[in-house]
Amino acid sequence: MCEDERVVLSLLDDEYAREILKETSVEPLSAKALTERCDASPPTIYRRLDRLQEQNLVVERQRIASDGNHHAVYSATFERAVVELESGDLAVDVFVRDDPADQFTHLFEELR
Repeated sequence: MCEDERVVLSLLDDEYAREILKETSVEPLSAKALTERCDASPPTIYRRLDRLQEQNLVVERQRIASDGNHHAVYSATFERAVVELESGDLAVDVFVRDDPADQFTHLFEELR
């Protein structure tokens, strides 16, 4: 098992990371909203968000408020993980949703 696979399994074993994934799979949320929904301190949420982003399990976007201010919101891209054990080897395959911006780019490129 490679280091990235270990990191993903570690994240999925982490209560706060799982809560962040669950909450952000429903709707994009700010770190402040995640702090409240996950009953965790802001540093805990930001550490988990950093680790989740490093593994491409969440994506950060800027949301513009009606007053013109903007803030970061996070959305889960994680769909599922498959763990396989075969002949003494453990492998983890992680499946993520394409970023909607990437989907639009691919669609546009196909139209050319």
